[in-house]
Amino acid sequence: MQKKGTPSHPSAAGLAQAGHRASSIIRKTLITMALGMFGAAGALAVVQPADGNLPIIQQARQILPLPESFHASLAAEPSAESSPFIQTTQIRRGDTLADVLQRLNVSESGLLPFLTHDKSARSVYKLYPGRSFHAGLDSEGSLAWLRYNHTPSAIEDGQTVSKWLEIKPDGKGGFSASEEFAAADTEIRVSEGTIVNSLFGATDAAGIPDSITMQMTDILGSKVDFLRDIRQGDTFRIVYETYSHQGQSVGSGRILGIEFTNGSRTHEAIWFKPENGSGGYYDFKGNSLRAAFLRAPLKFTRVSSTFGTRKHPVHGYTAQHKGIDYAAPSGTPIHSTSDGTVEFIGWQRGYGNVVIIKHHGKYSTVYAHQSRFAKSLKKGDSVEQGQLIGYVGATGWATGPHLHYEIRVDGKQLNPQSVDLPIASTLEGGDRLAFNKVSNQYQGHFQLLASARAIPGETAQVASR
Repeated sequence: MQKKGTPSHPSAAGLAQAGHRASSIIRKTLITMALGMFGAAGALAVVQPADGNLPIIQQARQILPLPESFHASLAAEPSAESSPFIQTTQIRRGDTLADVLQRLNVSESGLLPFLTHDKSARSVYKLYPGRSFHAGLDSEGSLAWLRYNHTPSAIEDGQTVSKWLEIKPDGKGGFSASEEFAAADTEIRVSEGTIVNSLFGATDAAGIPDSITMQMTDILGSKVDFLRDIRQGDTFRIVYETYSHQGQSVGSGRILGIEFTNGSRTHEAIWFKPENGSGGYYDFKGNSLRAAFLRAPLKFTRVSSTFGTRKHPVHGYTAQHKGIDYAAPSGTPIHSTSDGTVEFIGWQRGYGNVVIIKHHGKYSTVYAHQSRFAKSLKKGDSVEQGQLIGYVGATGWATGPHLHYEIRVDGKQLNPQSVDLPIASTLEGGDRLAFNKVSNQYQGHFQLLASARAIPGETAQVASR
């Protein structure tokens, strides 16, 4: 006999009736949802045209043969099996050739004796720490080629090139070696930085090479004292060249543009080469940043004898000294103080080895007592301001190594320390229009970096070929 249920303990009949009501509710809900879905589907149905004319659909297919050049390129493309597996290692201090070959997994019989004795492989006699070796091995582990990158970067005919020694099996059980070279790839990099402790610390943090940092100090040295004026918070933005070969950095080129904010003042420089002149740096207004003449032809020196009357150190008589003597160790580099043309190079009595350079207008300069001249320099050559022309010596009438330097105006020697020299030039005409295009391009780079800096947590470094 069943007991009546209570709200807290329902009976079996009550449970069955409740279940039936729940099932009925679910069925009605599903029917309602289905009708709604069908109604929605009907609302979205596509209505056929009233006249029954359906659009005509046509499909055309044509099989075109591949061009012969495509098949030829497939045939010429090396297969994965024929492509060598490349091993790379860098020379370490104290390495021998045997050590290098072992790390490259190269064990060709007769290769080591060939490298150490054959004259065609003589560039491998000197192993420079940091330089690299590359070995190409076939699928069986045999040597396909070996390369020693002994000169990653060199200047030839004004172009940056990479040089390497390449060794290959000659097919007769021996080897052949040849010197190869290729032009390095030029990349343009854009970077920025903020000085915290030092300029070099800031450029290191920005990944800028030291050689580029040195150029910064040379270019803006007349505007900024990088020893005394630098302060925390100074910023710089810079566009410069780098060189690479086979994906590896091999050196740096010149600065193309720079913007340096020192305190409240901003200084800028753009590299530009006028149509009929030598290249140099200009501000955004087209004013040259360099003086027409450097005050001294040596970078680090002291004046040992001034312009004026003195007792001749060799002959002992009193006479007019028509130049300035700069004391410096023998071999110190001598640089042209301005653009010009070599008017004389050779020996002249008391001057010894001397170079005379004719400059624009009525000016010329003299560089005497040199130990030797710059390689390949000859009469008639064009030289640029700061270009190496020779080395300090003691040839001619000299008691010790020094440079005798003169400035001549209309052939007359004047005191280099007091003579009025031409002021820096300003670009005009067609050169100014061409410069504006270059300047606008680099100013756009600087604005891009400034925009990136305005975004919290963002830094900007751009590279392009």
